[in-house]
Amino acid sequence: MDSSTPAIPYIRARLFLMMLLEFFIWGAWLPLIFGYLPSLGFSAGQQSLILNAFPVAAIVGMFFSNQFADRNFSGERFLAFSHLVGGLALIGCGYTKSFGGFFGLMLVHCLLYVPTISITNSIAFANLKDPQKDFGPVRMGGTIGWILAAWPFTFIFVDWAKVDAAHPHGLVDWLKTALGTGLSGQAAIDMTRWTYIVAGAGSLALAAFSLTLPHTPPKKAAEGANVEKFAWLEATKLLKQPFVLILWLIAFVDSFVHNCYFSWTGTFLGTTDGGPGIKRNWIMPVMSLSQISEIVTMAILGAVLKKLGWRWTMVIGILGHALRFAVYAILPTETWLIVFVQALHGICYAFFFATVYIFVDAYFPKDVRTSAQGLFNVMILGVGALVAFSVCPTVFEHFTKGGKTDFRSLFLIPCSIAACAAVVLALFFKPPKVEAGAVGH
Repeated sequence: MDSSTPAIPYIRARLFLMMLLEFFIWGAWLPLIFGYLPSLGFSAGQQSLILNAFPVAAIVGMFFSNQFADRNFSGERFLAFSHLVGGLALIGCGYTKSFGGFFGLMLVHCLLYVPTISITNSIAFANLKDPQKDFGPVRMGGTIGWILAAWPFTFIFVDWAKVDAAHPHGLVDWLKTALGTGLSGQAAIDMTRWTYIVAGAGSLALAAFSLTLPHTPPKKAAEGANVEKFAWLEATKLLKQPFVLILWLIAFVDSFVHNCYFSWTGTFLGTTDGGPGIKRNWIMPVMSLSQISEIVTMAILGAVLKKLGWRWTMVIGILGHALRFAVYAILPTETWLIVFVQALHGICYAFFFATVYIFVDAYFPKDVRTSAQGLFNVMILGVGALVAFSVCPTVFEHFTKGGKTDFRSLFLIPCSIAACAAVVLALFFKPPKVEAGAVGH
């Protein structure tokens, strides 16, 4: 890209908005789906099938987006088509209560949405003058989009009948009354369908906006592309390195624990009997504090890595999960503390997952780096989530008797798993002290 082109700031702004909308979609429907599916009468097995649509799509998408989509379609057109069809599917989820209909629509959405995560990255890298410098601020739009997705529901889940009955005087009094008057019971459950309608509207907006993005032509298969078809087989050879195998297995465990948080937190936050009893309209904003802390933590990650090194930074990231679940289990009704520990998400995500990706980029040579990233991506976004979403509904049912959930016993499970994973990583993860890029030769 010509450095004299005056449109670069405009391009960065468009790419920022692209990322904002991309993650707004995901952030709008994910947090509350775990409590919504049981309310529709779906069994634990049916819930698992629906929840696993995303991780299965993540595994399929790793191959599809890299091997087919970005070589046969321009980035912006693929984005527009995927979000048009996927957005309509999401809106459909808001209007169906049958298992077959919901599962089919969610599967369509996920199969089309997951590849767009890679495609948006490709569009950004292809159109930024200095990707190494500019991608971070552009990608920050995604985190902000996830945060913004939570806030419309502060008003969607308001009990407006009670607000009107209170006859608030003036804007300040009206706002205070509205924010403190959330829906409850069946009325709140019924309104949860709006999470899919809002997410679908965001998807349709991105479909239209995609057509204004810079043209990003498909990447033609280069000479030696046949070798790339076997990149996944080549990547598995990296697991012969003991420290790579340890980190890969711990990535699975941490992904499992991470998705236990998403599976159970929304329901736990709204529980009044054995939980903090946060009003329905504040659950998603409270959970969005996790992403706000992620922004802060990412800003200090470089300094932490320099001070503590790879191993101890990642150990702290895993222990963040253990501490958060310990608070859930031991002090479940301390509302202020439950809200406060949402900030641990930044440490959990940045200190482990982001550090893993940085570690792979630093330790592996260019010719195997993409394969190595893919190897960890399959475990973090695919297999770990797949296992978590397969067992979490059944485990939750096991600890729920007579409509009351034993949250203490429930949360001590991922707490213990995370603590054990941290110990294993501390004892056995010992990367060689070699020059960056030496692993794999």
